[in-house]
Amino acid sequence: MKGKRKKYTASFKAKVALEAIKDKQTLAELSKKFEVHANMISKWKQEFLEKATSIFEKDSEQESEEKIDPDPLYARIGRLELENEFLKKSLKKLH
Repeated sequence: MKGKRKKYTASFKAKVALEAIKDKQTLAELSKKFEVHANMISKWKQEFLEKATSIFEKDSEQESEEKIDPDPLYARIGRLELENEFLKKSLKKLH
């Protein structure tokens, strides 16, 4: 019976890939150090290098998602402040 597959976090994969890119240790040494198969390290290194350029590219979709219209948020804040004041006054009347 096979054991469960290990799931590695993205930060762990990045750390291992960066170590592999440095070429200070062999894949066998990294495999032993991080307890990961050498093939996985090679795969993560290749994937890291392929996607590295996307970090510096400006994506129009990402920029448009980051732009949020503040007007509805300010309106909601105003309503919440009014409700809060109303509830404070109502509470004082009860005491």
